[in-house]
Amino acid sequence: MKKLIHVGEYNKEFNNLLNIDITQTQIFRSVGLQTHLIKRNHQDCLQYLDRISEIINNPDYIGINPNEKDASIELIKQYDDNVLIGIKVDNSADILYVSTMYTVQQSKLERRIHSGRLIKFK
Repeated sequence: MKKLIHVGEYNKEFNNLLNIDITQTQIFRSVGLQTHLIKRNHQDCLQYLDRISEIINNPDYIGINPNEKDASIELIKQYDDNVLIGIKVDNSADILYVSTMYTVQQSKLERRIHSGRLIKFK
């Protein structure tokens, strides 16, 4: 198993708001997330890597990625950029992990809110 870094606890309130049933509570990121971001040309997110816990604890918007087979949660926090982290379930290890992180243009954020894919969190 890859070396993992604990980055937060899953907020069970997301289940109610998104009408899903995720039972795992621990959220991790791999040590290789930085390499993944560079490989995927998401270097603009490197400055937010140390803020993953903050995004998990206090997102501005939450939603589900409809393109994923299993529940994949999207959390967005608005800084100078709109930073999205994707969180997936790893059933074999019984954990949640940050699968990706990237910035979202304001127009795309507004479209996702309008379509109902994202909802305001508190």
